[in-house]
Amino acid sequence: MGIKKFRPITPTLRYKTVLDKEEITEEKPYKPLTKGKTGDSGRGFKGQVTVRRRGGGHKRKLRLIDFKRNKYGIPGKVVSIEYDPNRTAYIALISYADGEKRYIIAPEGLKVGDKVESGENAEIKPGNNLPLKKIPLGANIYNIELHRGKGGQLVRSAGTTAILAAREEDYCLIKLPSGEIRKVHSECYSTIGSVGNKDHINVTIGKAGRSRWLNKRPKVRGVAMNPVDHPLGGGEGKSSGGRHPVSPTGMPTKGYKTRKKKKYSDKYIIKRRKG
Repeated sequence: MGIKKFRPITPTLRYKTVLDKEEITEEKPYKPLTKGKTGDSGRGFKGQVTVRRRGGGHKRKLRLIDFKRNKYGIPGKVVSIEYDPNRTAYIALISYADGEKRYIIAPEGLKVGDKVESGENAEIKPGNNLPLKKIPLGANIYNIELHRGKGGQLVRSAGTTAILAAREEDYCLIKLPSGEIRKVHSECYSTIGSVGNKDHINVTIGKAGRSRWLNKRPKVRGVAMNPVDHPLGGGEGKSSGGRHPVSPTGMPTKGYKTRKKKKYSDKYIIKRRKG
């Protein structure tokens, strides 16, 4: 996999880069594992904007991904590696021995024709899904469950991987890509390897229109607004705001901790990502 550059025949193409997508083997998704997706433009159930600067974007179809990997003991074969517009990682279509097909997040190095399996007795190799208690220490893992049977929730974006660092009684210590070290029950399942498409982080958008394809709308600075629209707005001439950066509702936005205390979750965090 590599990154493709363009001859600068327009100002935009001087900076724009795209992935060459050499790994992708199928252009269209497997239809029974797709469903329609409607755009909400950042609005909640009341119809009010809850997430600013979202809207538009290219039409997409949801791919139904198997995060649980609960086909225990049934071997599967990789049919294709595909692009998914709803995530940064590539996905792999797996055809199992019983005839069922499912999508999984494709690990680095997985190819068409490879065999994958889930269960306690699965081999330790990329793409196989095992409980943490059966995975050797120091192994790279992704798609990690937080609750047994709920499906993978941690480490699912392109190029990421976690490390199984240690074991303590019924729990395993996992070092996440952010640097956080967290306890996860040893009965929880995870997938061996690291998520593919690691060059995603190196892509340059290159032009405003491409951001609009991705559902991203323009950002207007608070200091450029009127006082009625933002706490930093108004003032004679070009004022700098005169206070610490805040959101339109007045909440500090740089370094201010907004996370609520979660007694259930906090006790499993051994080391926070920011030290």
